[in-house]
Amino acid sequence: MSEPTAPTPEPMPSPEQFQARITELMSSHFGGSAEFAEEIVEKPDPLIFDKLPRDIKAHLDRYVIRQDEAKKVLSIAVCDHYNHVRHLRTLRAEDAERASRLEYVKQNVLLIGPTGVGKTYLVKHIAELIGVPFVKADATKFSETGYVGGDVEDLVRDLVHKADGDVELASYGIIYIDEIDKIAAPSQLNGRDVSGRGVQTTLLKLMEDTDVSRRSQNDIQGQLQAAMEFQRTGRVGDSEIINTRNILFVVSGAFEKLPAAVEPRLREAKTAKPAVWSPSELLKHATTKDFITFGYEPEFIGRLPVRVVCEALAANDLFDILKHSEGSIARQYRRAFAAYGIEIDFTEDALREIARLAAEEYTGARGLLTVCERVLRDFKYEMPGRGFERLTVDGALVKSPESALAKLLG
Repeated sequence: MSEPTAPTPEPMPSPEQFQARITELMSSHFGGSAEFAEEIVEKPDPLIFDKLPRDIKAHLDRYVIRQDEAKKVLSIAVCDHYNHVRHLRTLRAEDAERASRLEYVKQNVLLIGPTGVGKTYLVKHIAELIGVPFVKADATKFSETGYVGGDVEDLVRDLVHKADGDVELASYGIIYIDEIDKIAAPSQLNGRDVSGRGVQTTLLKLMEDTDVSRRSQNDIQGQLQAAMEFQRTGRVGDSEIINTRNILFVVSGAFEKLPAAVEPRLREAKTAKPAVWSPSELLKHATTKDFITFGYEPEFIGRLPVRVVCEALAANDLFDILKHSEGSIARQYRRAFAAYGIEIDFTEDALREIARLAAEEYTGARGLLTVCERVLRDFKYEMPGRGFERLTVDGALVKSPESALAKLLG
């Protein structure tokens, strides 16, 4: 006796079919007269921008050590952008047609520099200061089609989520894309997957002025909700579309191979004996042509007119981060130990030793967490619940945590 054949799955209905089925369902249950009552809540103005470039830099100084040029450049670009947004919103209320004709070249930003120097931190704290939603992603997660990895347009949808569903506020948000150097596709590298060019093209559309549907085509639940909205009102509401015209894009990358491409051009241009340039000095001389040779489409790199190089961090810089930054990892460890009723203090020689060891990690400020976790891991495990109320971290403890813990536990 043969086994029964599994039924053929029914194909996924289109949005139009969704709409027809919902109409039929509503009619059968509610006689075609179902209505949804919506509570209309008057929202405050989502964006009143009144900052000066000096205000933004002063705010960033509290959290990020060094990178003064990056702070200044970002502060100016952000003020220019949001001053334009403020003007545009005022003009739109007075004359929508004139507002639609207003020309503006958006100051999207390219941040260049090694890992752990504060690139993400800079942008994150700017968004917090202004009060707009902030979304971060790595360029490597996206594919040209969206079927592998992520859909580039999901970045815009994530802004709506971060704005608690407020589409207008989301349309003034900041999108930060790291590892942008990983989607370069140099033509001379034969055999390489050039899907990076497709991602560049898709990102280019977002950085310009385009409409993004709030519901992804792959989001069946979202499509169902949209169909219900269309069935109820007969149209797709404005809240289902996010325009990217006023979203600020900041992209970043380490660009480790770019200095090697810039140096020969600089040496050829020098009449005297060539000097020795550091990678950051070479990156500061990178031109649009260098980025195109590196593997970017001219249209893509052209939409990133604001470019700034972040400096690598030395041990003294890491010490300043530990001692002065409001986001210092030392503050984080004080909170962690305080949760167990233990007060932890770091002496100055301890902070210097931690900074020295972190510099050897070559991961910038991220190395501080690596060192602190390695040094204090066993203290955090052994001390809670044993009546300890205080821990003083000095240079000797950082150099030999095992001996210091053994002595403490006695």
